[in-house]
Amino acid sequence: MEATNNKMILGKYDVAVIGGGHAGAEAALAAARLGMSVVMFSISLDAIGNLPCNPSIGGTAKGHLVREIDALGGEMGKAADASQIQSKMLNRGKGPAVHSLRAQIDRKTYHREMKRRLEEQENLQIKQAEIASVLTKNGTVTGVVTHTGVIYLARAVIIASGTYLKGKILMGSYSRESGPDGMFPANSLSESLKELGITLRRFKTGTPARLHADTLDFDKMEVEEGDENIIPFSFETTKPGINKVKCHLVYTNEKTHRIIMDNLHRSAMYSGLVEGVGPRYCPSIEDKVVRFAGKPRHQLFIEPMGLDTKEMYAQGFSTSLPEDVQLAMYRSVKGLEHCEIMRSAYAIEYDCCDPTELYATLEFKNIQGLYGAGQFNGTSGYEEAAAQGLVAGINAALKLKGEQPMILKRLDGYIGTLIDDLVTKGTNEPYRMMTSRSEYRLLLRQDNADERLTPIGYHIGLISDERYNALGEKLRRIDEEIKRIENTTITPAAANELLKSYNSTPLVTGVRLSELLKRPELDYVKLAPVDTARPDLPYAVWEEAEIKIKYAGYIKRQLSQAEQAKKMESRLMPPDVDYDTIYGLRIEARQKLKKIRPESLGQASRISGVSPADISVLIIWLESHKNNNEK
Repeated sequence: MEATNNKMILGKYDVAVIGGGHAGAEAALAAARLGMSVVMFSISLDAIGNLPCNPSIGGTAKGHLVREIDALGGEMGKAADASQIQSKMLNRGKGPAVHSLRAQIDRKTYHREMKRRLEEQENLQIKQAEIASVLTKNGTVTGVVTHTGVIYLARAVIIASGTYLKGKILMGSYSRESGPDGMFPANSLSESLKELGITLRRFKTGTPARLHADTLDFDKMEVEEGDENIIPFSFETTKPGINKVKCHLVYTNEKTHRIIMDNLHRSAMYSGLVEGVGPRYCPSIEDKVVRFAGKPRHQLFIEPMGLDTKEMYAQGFSTSLPEDVQLAMYRSVKGLEHCEIMRSAYAIEYDCCDPTELYATLEFKNIQGLYGAGQFNGTSGYEEAAAQGLVAGINAALKLKGEQPMILKRLDGYIGTLIDDLVTKGTNEPYRMMTSRSEYRLLLRQDNADERLTPIGYHIGLISDERYNALGEKLRRIDEEIKRIENTTITPAAANELLKSYNSTPLVTGVRLSELLKRPELDYVKLAPVDTARPDLPYAVWEEAEIKIKYAGYIKRQLSQAEQAKKMESRLMPPDVDYDTIYGLRIEARQKLKKIRPESLGQASRISGVSPADISVLIIWLESHKNNNEK
């Protein structure tokens, strides 16, 4: 829609953010902290920082994202630490690459924390309004128009619409236009985006019912305790919280599955009402029962929504079955026999873009100054949304300031992997981050997120001098402890009794403490009795020192792989390449390369449909292009 002068103009800003969820909040805060005047719109101010599905933050790979958001100067980790009611480090029994922090969150407290931080932020205004259209002129963003016809001028616009964009909830045969939690949907913006040439698709997600705690029999359930020693999300949180609640584990059974199968035709998913594509890694219960027909049971977690509410969340029990079937299905589970549903489960459909139409900065390729973030880009999850919002907010501000963009590579972190996957490969279903998506996961651990990304955040301007200097001191102490461990000798007389207690091979001569630490059955804590000169160090210091010693060989090997990949990433593709003129490229490769327009040879190699033979052609073409330019 072209900007017009016949409507009411109520403001002029550098950046307008559409949406106040996890993506919108991070985008607005980042841009404002980088000196931009920002306006953020939310359909309801009561939905800012909302957790409409699971009241938790973090989890496998998602905990990595929260740590990286914090390391860059984002807010999610701090708000989560301020509102957590139970915390647990997942995958403790596995290697450090997959250790992932997860916290149960007080839903209302998190909303209040994030809303307060936004309200107190300098350069940022918050408005309750639905955005109906985006204004452009000559292919460049000029502002937005609200549903009441008011114009707000802006030099950059970030769309973080979550599941509101033409949102529709479905339960059995019932459906209605709605955002999550019964909020109003955003029905007008989709048409405006289509007019701008943006491709929209239809995705789906869902949420379980909320159950009244007093109607549950917790004695029949398995207790899930939090960790005794809580590790915070934010590297700046100095006082970790405490566990205030217990979670519980229950299981579906044969009766549950029979109820589902007998009523499968009444599910919105299986009756044909659902148009959108759902998430593969977070399926509804009816989808799980159908896909894993031979599995006798599925685990479900019963989790509190907060400290001042009786609502309990049934994780793993999302469904689009009608309400009578929901009640029968839930009551078939041991411990839920007399449960009362406070909020029914539902599926929700919404519009989202094709992320291959975005640059790695998250700016649209065909519209200057328009950015996408969060579920609008085809992802699923609070953490994925917040990470993209932070990147979009940073890059919108940097572009308006005339500075170089922040483009995180796959080697930089999970955020870089997430965005590269989206803009290079695209997604045909709601994308969820997993540790297996990264080829460098031993290098991209959650414990070293600050070491990897805080210098980038400092260079951009989101990290203070104090925090940057504190990181330097932490790294100095880590290096100092590594040297001490490598230079400390342990004798057989001092160690053999301890080694015997852990079924570890006894010593026949003195060895370095680092050699003992590399044994799989031993660790830093277990070796404390024989390490008598050990200094009193913070957990974050000795944990990273231990990992760097214990996994030194693996880390060295992965660093070598990363160096090879860097060579491909450093070979940049000219932005104006005419792929139709490059002899030897297959037709499919030409089509894909023209659509994605990769920034480097490395990115080109990850495009689906571009073969190794096509990459060889591009390498030859680049050499020829380079020689011609030199001549």
